[in-house]
Amino acid sequence: MIQTAPHTLTVPDRAVPAGIEVSFEFFPPKTEKMEETLWASIARLAPLGPRFVSVTYGAGGSTRERTHATVVRILKETSLTPAAHLTCVGASCAEVLEVADRYWDAGIRHIVALRGDPPEGQTYEAHPAGFAYAVDLVKGLRDAHDFEISVAAYPETHPQAPSPAADLDNLKRKIDAGATRAITQFFFDVDLYFRFMDRVQAAGIAVPVVPGILPVTNFAQVTKFAGLCGAAVPGWLARRFEGLDEDPETRRLVAATVAAEQCRALQDGGVREFHFYTLNRADLTYAICHILGLRPRTKVRA
Repeated sequence: MIQTAPHTLTVPDRAVPAGIEVSFEFFPPKTEKMEETLWASIARLAPLGPRFVSVTYGAGGSTRERTHATVVRILKETSLTPAAHLTCVGASCAEVLEVADRYWDAGIRHIVALRGDPPEGQTYEAHPAGFAYAVDLVKGLRDAHDFEISVAAYPETHPQAPSPAADLDNLKRKIDAGATRAITQFFFDVDLYFRFMDRVQAAGIAVPVVPGILPVTNFAQVTKFAGLCGAAVPGWLARRFEGLDEDPETRRLVAATVAAEQCRALQDGGVREFHFYTLNRADLTYAICHILGLRPRTKVRA
């Protein structure tokens, strides 16, 4: 018998850069079962010590009270820092600022200020006595209280913007009005994000512009989301999920791989902060954060 030395496979260890920060986005639950899922997800992700967690607003402001209740409960019952989404749709300036006052009085200090989406099937029209656009909302919030204010950014251009230049000008106006951070719409093309950031920096925008990451749990659903917000779904992504409609276990593994690859590519380009659209599901986001190098740091208060 020929004796051979054992073969050793050496895999280079990619050091995880220090200072990685994450934030997580949830939506307010509609049912008791959805509420259980939400709070299980919060409990699962909280130990990772996110910079903040945000709670969305339904189209047309339809979840205003559920959003408020969820945000306040997070503040009272966990060690997390919550941020509340607030939109212009379907409400007067006075009504929107009354909601902002309630948040401030409850101890909420971070608002995600958005124009907002109209109810399905309708086009956006500003309330006759309301804030017309997000920049107006930012100004109103800045005058009312010393909130930390995050706004939306669109690497692939907002679908209703007349041009990429006009969309970037709008982002700059929101920052100049007092926003302290921008969070991007989800995207899958990393190079596209970096090209967008070149334009952002050339425009003199100096606040953090945090990439929004959407783990693909359901490819058909993501395709629908992308169509509504103007995000491109690359052909290579469709091929990754081809034939997996009836195979949820493999789909989850592929989803984690895709999002982890995206985040590591962003890391390699110098990104140190990520915002995850969790869809109230924790496992994929937790796995991706683990790959990024995050480990449990905190616990949810009892």
